[in-house]
Amino acid sequence: MQRNALRLVSYNIRKARGLDQRRSPERVIEVINSLNADLVALQEADRRFGERVAAVPAEMIEAETDLKVVPVAKRKASVGWHGNAVLVRKDLEVACVEQIDLPGLEPRGAVKVTLGCENAVSIIAMHLGLRRSDRQAQLEQIKALAEPDEHVVLLGDFNEWSSHKGFAPIQDRFKIVAPGRTFHASRPMAALDRFAFSETLMFSDAGVEQGALAQRASDHLPIWADVRKVETDAIY
Repeated sequence: MQRNALRLVSYNIRKARGLDQRRSPERVIEVINSLNADLVALQEADRRFGERVAAVPAEMIEAETDLKVVPVAKRKASVGWHGNAVLVRKDLEVACVEQIDLPGLEPRGAVKVTLGCENAVSIIAMHLGLRRSDRQAQLEQIKALAEPDEHVVLLGDFNEWSSHKGFAPIQDRFKIVAPGRTFHASRPMAALDRFAFSETLMFSDAGVEQGALAQRASDHLPIWADVRKVETDAIY
């Protein structure tokens, strides 16, 4: 099946803990469903300690959305790798999954998920570190995983407060897009959540979900973008 665009979403769900300090995976599910996404990258998708239990169980995702959980987790109770989970539409083919350890003071990681086989699109979902020096090293490593002629989208919580600094490692090969301010959800002041598209891809639209439920479900607002390949009207 060919589609004109692939809708991508990135959402830091803060372990499903809302601004009322109540954990509610149901709220997160409702926000995700409202975005009509083909792929959703979640950050802070697992609890931090112990068995790293999923904040939104895989069974709930598969029962209450049109998405399935990509198997990136190495712990049975988790849905993510270093908290990064990827959900894709149930009829999408996942050709390859790669877990990535990232350098830095804090334990951080990313996941690379390749959709389709011929002329595939790869998504690298990430939650970068709190220190800019760590983020620079992390972006260098992530860029090295993307082949020069590969269709690649980087997406996630870049943790960068500046609108123009901190992106040097990837600026030569990726167009960085911040659809709007996403943090703090109650009064957005910073565009921490971003996309970065390889030169073979373009986006036709992008935005921040600012509905009343999204403003309560996490301390970040989700972002979305409709992306397609430059040389064709179809994405896959």
